[in-house]
Amino acid sequence: FIGEESVAAGAPSILTDNPTWIIDPIDGTTNFVHRFPFVSVSIGFTVKKEIEFGIVYSCIEDKMYTAQRGKGAFCNGVPIKVSGQEDISRSLVLTEMGFRKEPEHFHMMLANIKTILTIPVHG
Repeated sequence: FIGEESVAAGAPSILTDNPTWIIDPIDGTTNFVHRFPFVSVSIGFTVKKEIEFGIVYSCIEDKMYTAQRGKGAFCNGVPIKVSGQEDISRSLVLTEMGFRKEPEHFHMMLANIKTILTIPVHG
């Protein structure tokens, strides 16, 4: 088992070839703390360091996203897929800066965002 909260607290996170559950019980912890309604429970399962399936339950929206290797992705049992848009200048790009406050990390994130937003993208 690898848990996001235990890793954040300093526990080692070593993915091996053994079957492994990866769990984030409050994915969007900062959102949760600030009562911003985008919070989910995220669960993944790996074997030999390959993701076999994943489940994300969006609590506020009551939506269950599932995907399994070779079987596709679904939202509440209905198949979903990416848009197929190949031109990034016609795309909506979302980003999240993370919680780390080290100056090097912060400057790297800002540089990455600047690179993306100067393509330009729709937003």
